[in-house]
Amino acid sequence: MPLADYEIVIGLEVHAELKTETKVFCNCTTKFGGEPNSQVCPVCLGLPGALPVLNEQAMDYAILAGLALNCQIAPFSKFDRKQYFYPDSPKAYQISQYDLPLCKDGWIEIAADGEPDTLKKVGIIRVHLEEEAGKTVHSGTGILDSDYAMQDYNRCGIPLIEIVGAPDLRSPKEAKDYLEKLKILLQYTGVSDCKMEEGSLRCDANISLRPKGQKEFGVLAEIKNMNSFRAVQAALEYEAARQARLLDEGEKMVKQTRAWDEAKGITVFMRSKEEASDYRYFPEPDLVPMVIPPERINGLRERLPEMPDSRRRRYVAEWGLPEYDAALLSGSLEMAQFFEAAVAAYGEAKAVSNWMMSELARLMNQERVEFGGLKIHSEQLAKLLKMIDAGTISGKIAKTVFETMFASGKDPEAIVAEQGLVQISDAGELEALARKVLAAHPQSVADYLAGKERAIGFLVGQMMKETKGRANPGIVNELLKQELEKQR
Repeated sequence: MPLADYEIVIGLEVHAELKTETKVFCNCTTKFGGEPNSQVCPVCLGLPGALPVLNEQAMDYAILAGLALNCQIAPFSKFDRKQYFYPDSPKAYQISQYDLPLCKDGWIEIAADGEPDTLKKVGIIRVHLEEEAGKTVHSGTGILDSDYAMQDYNRCGIPLIEIVGAPDLRSPKEAKDYLEKLKILLQYTGVSDCKMEEGSLRCDANISLRPKGQKEFGVLAEIKNMNSFRAVQAALEYEAARQARLLDEGEKMVKQTRAWDEAKGITVFMRSKEEASDYRYFPEPDLVPMVIPPERINGLRERLPEMPDSRRRRYVAEWGLPEYDAALLSGSLEMAQFFEAAVAAYGEAKAVSNWMMSELARLMNQERVEFGGLKIHSEQLAKLLKMIDAGTISGKIAKTVFETMFASGKDPEAIVAEQGLVQISDAGELEALARKVLAAHPQSVADYLAGKERAIGFLVGQMMKETKGRANPGIVNELLKQELEKQR
């Protein structure tokens, strides 16, 4: 039967590296991009006799993430050893958490696929703290076309949270939306930079199909090796179609782990799927349990900024912004802070929103600049808008000034003074120019007098051209009409 007759069930497991200066159980740096195997010590390599000591900032960051995801924070939690023999794990086990994770039973909201005006809650089963493994560097483009691989253990021991989502997602699009929302929430808390290109945010996806109306889940496949949100959606779309075909053909489904081949646009078999029992968890004997008093949790809760959903709703309720604008402006903490500071300095939220969503967004995309790298600050945008209101510069000139502000970080007043961009509002000066323009374009004058009022647009354009955009357009319009009426 067609794919539309099956229900897709997706649950995501997301790993996010925490933004601490040192690793979770030792003092090695977590800085990205070091020479291979230059940022390691006996502890993160798991050499005999080396003992781990918990980095408390990593624990606090994990709790902050859990609070942002509406989780319950466990007052008592512990670490466990997860046994596995992979080349990127030199000690052949990972310090992780099993039965007593730091955070559990949370949720986040996303737009329901197919019903964009409807929000749905997606469950967070648990958030637990663990250590990163190393990194396998392949000789080819990936695991599927490599003759050999090398190991870089710099990443061993970087603090990591695993966010295990409930199987509440019902389409690849919802999975992509969920990941984007999760990334925004983690970035708001400041616990992770979530850079997928550097591997600090990664995702494994579990997907199965069941005939619509059936309660029991189907046999799932876990998909790995996806390095972008677009890849996650594409891999899930492929896998859903593959499973539907197998089910239609009566194939016996096998629980397995598959890899996403980006170049070919397919998933391929890697290995049979491990169960929890395969990992032979047992309590980590070298670390004491974490006992977290309520005061510590409350103190961390107070550190959370206003979260994006709350800001979005406030922008709509307080400032009357459209939902689309409000969602975009609250999409990152830095953008929201820039926006709110500009509104505080200028007063008109919609005008600030318009400039941020048009000129600022255009230049940021064009120059590939993130908010952290902006030279312009919010007060300068407010000054520019006040200069437009005061008639010091026209809206057209303001765009030119803004481009210079963006590139240089200079104040708008300084740019206008340096480049002689003050708007011409002197009626006497413009009146003479209006007569000159009318004399130079008799056909347009004749067209206007014959009833083609749109012809005045051409004449306004000529006035603006003559003044290099500095003429006050309102005064120009009025003067041209007056002079044209004299010729009737």
